Amino acid sequence: MVKRSLQASELGIQEAKHAFALKGWTQENLAGEVNLKTRQPIWRFLSGQSVERHVFLELCSVLGLDWRTIAMSPPEASPEVGNGHAAGSNLDVLVHKVRSQRRDKIQDQCGILQLLDISRPVSIDDIYVDVNILEEIASQQSVAIEDLKSLGPEEFDRFGLGVIDQKQTSGTRAVETYTKLRVLGRPGVGKTTFLQYLAIQCNRGAFAADQVPVFISLKDFAEEFKISGEYSLLSYIRREWLTSGLTDPTMIETLLQAGRIMMLLDGMDEVLKQESAAVLREIRRFADKYHSNRFVVTCRTAMQKLRLRGFTDVEIAPFAQEQITAFAQKWFVAFTKTNTQSGQAEASQFIQKLDLPENWQFRQLIVTPLFLHLACWVFHGQAKFPTKRSEFYRQGLDLLLGKWDEARGVERDDIYRDFLLPQKIKLLSQIAAASFERGQYFFEQRVLEQYIGDYMRTLTDAPIEPEALQLDSEAALKAMEAQHGLLIERARGVFSFSYLAFQEYFTARNIVASYNLQALEQALGGLVSHLTDPHWREIFLLTTAMLRSADSLMQLMKRQIDALVANDPYLQEFLTWASQKSQTIPSPPKVATGRAFYLALARTPHAASPFVLANTLDQGMFLDAALDDLLVECAIDQDPTFAHAHACGDALNNILVIVLDAGFQKSLQQLKEQLPNSTQSQNRVQAWWQAHQTVWVEQLQTTIADYRQIHHRWQFNPEQQQTLQHYYDANQLLLDCLRSNSEVTATVRQEIEATLLLPQKELEAREWE
Repeated sequence: MVKRSLQASELGIQEAKHAFALKGWTQENLAGEVNLKTRQPIWRFLSGQSVERHVFLELCSVLGLDWRTIAMSPPEASPEVGNGHAAGSNLDVLVHKVRSQRRDKIQDQCGILQLLDISRPVSIDDIYVDVNILEEIASQQSVAIEDLKSLGPEEFDRFGLGVIDQKQTSGTRAVETYTKLRVLGRPGVGKTTFLQYLAIQCNRGAFAADQVPVFISLKDFAEEFKISGEYSLLSYIRREWLTSGLTDPTMIETLLQAGRIMMLLDGMDEVLKQESAAVLREIRRFADKYHSNRFVVTCRTAMQKLRLRGFTDVEIAPFAQEQITAFAQKWFVAFTKTNTQSGQAEASQFIQKLDLPENWQFRQLIVTPLFLHLACWVFHGQAKFPTKRSEFYRQGLDLLLGKWDEARGVERDDIYRDFLLPQKIKLLSQIAAASFERGQYFFEQRVLEQYIGDYMRTLTDAPIEPEALQLDSEAALKAMEAQHGLLIERARGVFSFSYLAFQEYFTARNIVASYNLQALEQALGGLVSHLTDPHWREIFLLTTAMLRSADSLMQLMKRQIDALVANDPYLQEFLTWASQKSQTIPSPPKVATGRAFYLALARTPHAASPFVLANTLDQGMFLDAALDDLLVECAIDQDPTFAHAHACGDALNNILVIVLDAGFQKSLQQLKEQLPNSTQSQNRVQAWWQAHQTVWVEQLQTTIADYRQIHHRWQFNPEQQQTLQHYYDANQLLLDCLRSNSEVTATVRQEIEATLLLPQKELEAREWE
């Protein structure tokens, strides 16, 4: 017979109290959760005294505990059951029998994945990487929007996605910990694949070894209603089992009563609105009736308001670096058309190139299986990451805005569904551009709804009542978050684009999509006004890559850059000196490298090491870099030690070897002969250096200035220093745009490269040529 009452063991009491503390409830709150009128049974339960069996089971369920591990001497099985199935070991036999007969069905249902844009299926064992779980849901937390404005680009992408100071646990560990679990996640994070993996592992006995997995797509379950006319999970399972030859209708009831079923219910958000209430009601009823079983339900984070009493909400975390590496290794081995060794080599190349500084935007984006799969697929075809990031973003957005739901046969039923794809893109582009222009990465819900409402007004000539427009805007925002996850709730009432890359892409697209030439010129002029703002750097690169012809933008940028220093005579003198100095090079390097080199050398001593530049610069530039190093060594680092004096002498010896000018070489040799012989005692060398260093260094500086015209003592005030920094950075951005596989004609490209870093007089002279 089954005990009518149960009590917690000493260890069980500790676990129960810990789980109760994590909930943050009072005993009255817990009593209300299990429909008790008084808190006395709660007190008895937490103090290890006997309570009624059904109350004990319900309390464990609400606290996310397995009652078998909490109870003192729990029975091995549930009540005796009919049809010849005994308790205890006979239940294990029944579990084994059902698993065996369901093996092929589970394998077909859960063991094979069909990845987007891949023609052949892949085994889940060959591609799956265990997910991590966050036990705190960011969108349920309250954060002031002012506290988010200081986040940098990398922090922006990770805030609210579980990377900033938040504890994580493995997905399987979370399922072991909570008997009723709802797994939330954004599109493409692997919710369905996680449930499929659990089903396969359970059926093999590698996880939840005493249970039978039941995987149900809630979308399919809702569709079944149209055939059967009833929302009954029990009937649905029975019909499913019949296809595997399990004809005894009492088997499922027996296993449910014994707590031997692991229910895996996928896609709460995929059920149409008119059916969701009935489906949720059936899940609640079923979970309450068969509470001793294990339940895992998945749902998109944006639809978390569809509550399930007694279920613990967790969220799938973005992939960490080790998960990205593991996924890539599996992906390339699974899909390479040669052999395992080749796949591993390609995976290593993928990870190596992903870690390059220029690919940091890709690293921020591919933290979900969906985008990581896309990145592997693109890399596999090209052996590199695309030079036009805009094309990668376009493919990713195409997946989220259309293909993702379409490939799984998911329909949506709200006002946003009626938007055509171009309208969705235009709306997102306008939101991105308007918010980015204002420096807004995070925005309050009401502001976002205002953006949406303003756009919706443009879709019709008929007047819209303010109240109706407000309701439609709210509905559209909820749908946008739920369906493609491009706009997400980072904290309660605070939204942003899911990735800064998407906000930047849509901002650039809003510029490029200007409806006529005049509007485009105006948009490009507005873009160029942000030339010195580092936050707009990626917008420039994306816009350049997306334009059919980037000539106008490149020319606008060049004029704006030259204007930065045009009105400062001292800065113009500085540019003139650098230009004249670069003209002394017998074979000038390309793209104004000579001018850039001398500007950097004069502005920042020790800016370029000759050991780095030896293979790329003209011999004269190499000599000037070595002389610069010598002056820094001797003059700036005024160290009177023997080792320092010896180092300066050695450096001067090395320079004498590469000096071709006889007069210059003679002058340097005379300076070299003034230095004490290295064979002298350490004390004598140090004494000479302390007495003569200042005069000797001044003679060295004068000699270098006379023969090489470098180390003019340029003195810039703080405003000029800032202007020069903006000037350098803007020129670098212009070069990066030219090198970004953009559509720039050869004539414009050559003209810009030839006139980089020139003073205003030389620019004007070239215009008259």
